Amino acid sequence: MDQHEYVARTAEVIATKWTPQLLQQLGTAPLGFCDLERAIPGISPRTLSARLRSLEVAGIVQRGPAARGASLPYELTVMGEALLPIIDAMRSFGEEWQCAKPVQAAA
Repeated sequence: MDQHEYVARTAEVIATKWTPQLLQQLGTAPLGFCDLERAIPGISPRTLSARLRSLEVAGIVQRGPAARGASLPYELTVMGEALLPIIDAMRSFGEEWQCAKPVQAAA
């Protein structure tokens, strides 16, 4: 695999809608499904479930131990934690360059 393929494969993991926000939230602490849903305004339960499932399959997120009487929280794996500097760099870029509007594809 060459260097371009590594970049493309990483982008496949983090470039789906809502995934950066989800990783950012899980980077702060393990969270349950409802907590994640509240922390990410606008994400539908169906989409949240699908993103969590795909991140679990990829080895980026896992279910952690449950607190007494609570459901199993989601948490980042070591691989998921390794993505946090990328997510932080994306946030910093957006803040510095005021990337408030989505990029539109050229015609």
